[in-house]
Amino acid sequence: MTATSGLIGGLLAAAIAERPNWLNFALAVIGLVIAHAANNMTNDYFDLAGGVDTNEYARAQYAPHPILAGLISERGLLAAILIFNLVDAGIMIYLALQSGWQILVFAALGLFISVFYVAPPIKLKHHGLGEPGVFLVWGPLMIGGTYTVTAGELPPAGVWLACIPYALVVTTVLMGKHIDKREADGAKGIHTIPVLIGEKPALALNMALMIAYYAAVAGLLLTGTVGIWVGLVVLAVPRLVRVIRIYLKPRPAEPPENYPVWPLWYVAAAFYHNKLAGGLFVLGLVLNLLLPIHL
Repeated sequence: MTATSGLIGGLLAAAIAERPNWLNFALAVIGLVIAHAANNMTNDYFDLAGGVDTNEYARAQYAPHPILAGLISERGLLAAILIFNLVDAGIMIYLALQSGWQILVFAALGLFISVFYVAPPIKLKHHGLGEPGVFLVWGPLMIGGTYTVTAGELPPAGVWLACIPYALVVTTVLMGKHIDKREADGAKGIHTIPVLIGEKPALALNMALMIAYYAAVAGLLLTGTVGIWVGLVVLAVPRLVRVIRIYLKPRPAEPPENYPVWPLWYVAAAFYHNKLAGGLFVLGLVLNLLLPIHL
């Protein structure tokens, strides 16, 4: 998902800028992927330190926790976080020298949300702010930031609007995960949106966000913000229907045979939709470069 946001930003820049800087674009995408990896490690560290991650908690059940699984020591994980952030800082400084100080704002906001997603004293995730934070990071910050370093200028209004659709479907993935972990999170005092509003309203909200993705794309098409090829996202509608059918049924008591990420359920369906919806959006932007047609 992180690379997809970067690709969207670069492709939007390529459609507008006279001379896109592809080295800056490549460095930005690499930097985003490194930042996402650092974010995952940071979350694992602070969730373990805060008593959230245990062998019984969902995080350790669907994938190995680096410390709980004995893959690395606590000090080793901290060292890895530091190294990843130092590499990212080097990329950030280079891009700021190339594209202007505004890149520091994108990076600082992204780092703030990334670190304080679970880190004290703010703990955004614990106060129902994790989902809005993800929307901002994977939309305006990643897409807008990559556009800025590629085009050499801040995004115009149309690009900011074009950040919305993919940010929505990334948010549905996190919302799906939080629905899956609602009971466990509630017992630990982690007030994600599904904990705050309940499972059925959260399921309804996530389905609405998935549908809103298509409404947002339609708005971009009808206003001529993007070319007609982005309309290829309609090919993901049958998958959306399959995902909604999953959301309308109770979670099974036992995992299906060979199901790899149990006890997660709704997040897998959301990601299944995200992959195709996001991929078609990117394909549409590529085709817009090759054969630009606007309504």
